[in-house]
Amino acid sequence: MRDIALTAFIFATLPFILFRPYLGVLMWTWIGFMNPHRLTWSFAYDMPFAMIVALVTLVGLLMSREPKKIPWTRETVLLLVFLLWVMATTINALYDDLAWPHFNQFWKILLMVYVTIMVMQSKERINLLVWVIALSIGFYGIKGGIFTIAHGGVYHVRGPEGSFIGGDNEMGLALIMTVPLLRYLQLTAGNLWARAGLTAAMVLCAIAAVGTQSRGALLGLVAMAAFLWLKSRNKLFTAVLGALAVALVLTVMPQEWYDRMNTIRDYQSDASAMGRINAWTMAYNLALHRPLGGGFDCFHDYTFALYSPNPGDVHDAHSIYFEVLGEHGFVGLGIFLLLGLMVWLTASWVIRRTRRDRDKRWIGDLAAMIQVSLIGYASAGAFLGLAFFDYYYTLIALVVLCKTICVARSAPSTAQAVQTPAATGVVRPGAVTPG
Repeated sequence: MRDIALTAFIFATLPFILFRPYLGVLMWTWIGFMNPHRLTWSFAYDMPFAMIVALVTLVGLLMSREPKKIPWTRETVLLLVFLLWVMATTINALYDDLAWPHFNQFWKILLMVYVTIMVMQSKERINLLVWVIALSIGFYGIKGGIFTIAHGGVYHVRGPEGSFIGGDNEMGLALIMTVPLLRYLQLTAGNLWARAGLTAAMVLCAIAAVGTQSRGALLGLVAMAAFLWLKSRNKLFTAVLGALAVALVLTVMPQEWYDRMNTIRDYQSDASAMGRINAWTMAYNLALHRPLGGGFDCFHDYTFALYSPNPGDVHDAHSIYFEVLGEHGFVGLGIFLLLGLMVWLTASWVIRRTRRDRDKRWIGDLAAMIQVSLIGYASAGAFLGLAFFDYYYTLIALVVLCKTICVARSAPSTAQAVQTPAATGVVRPGAVTPG
């Protein structure tokens, strides 16, 4: 029954998407982030809903009379450069049959990122997109937070199998990135009950992130929470909220969780931590030997036998940085890091530009909360391999959209000042001067 209901709902939206492509972006984001088809048990489980919605969205985009312009900022240019470099590394990959499916997934993600930037250039559409993202991941956070409290933190919180957020580490990272977006929605919500609900969602998502029992997620959560407090307009409220979450965690989590988290300090005696260090060393040696890296999904027996200190200890990358380094070389890592830096600087520019403008405050709030999400991604991502997470690239699109709106709202007044004779002191030929 669940399969039929989900399939009927998605197919019923296709005619609307055809005439309003921005609805397709929202639907594609919902499917990609929440993975509702992975919550079914029959034919809908493997149905390519995201591909179907994307195709209809692209057809609708071609039919639409709305302006179709990609703002070529340094971020959108770097995304294209990164894609071209990744294509080169895929052509030279060590494992062709494994690399190409990952490349196909990545270019499709970037295609929809560019579509998002093209069609979501208004306050209403951006806010709708943030709501979809926050509620898609927040669904698992609210559910997981309640689950953690009810069961005393004994079980791990995980996402749907076969998705980006299927594991406990991945689920923890996604939840950390979502808490700041929930905070943004709370800042802009006009309804008291909505603000209260979003506050509860933030606390439950934080508890669920702890409930994943991921050590990397815990480190990312601490970094995100500290930066959230620094970026918050109401630091007292944020501090109280954080204290409430910490109190609940200390009350709920069992001794086994404390024992697991204590291994962060004594990593030399932890087999998982030493396995990660072995994988990171392998990635570094591989990048030194092959300027193009090993290509997507190269962390396997053969490469460990050639480049790792301990060939028998084969692990995944477990780090966004060493994942890119091993798979795409030092140049790929440089582009990846430069892209993150440019996104950060653009968000800071938006915050400064909107600080004293009440009409644009929402843009500054969103840019600030995206920065908090990026801190969570950068810190927790150091311990898990999600370098090509669609969530991260959607946040990049949101930063580009914030800048685009910022510039667009400033342009009319500038253009008007240039065209007004009194403002420039230039009188057009034939014009009648006053007095």
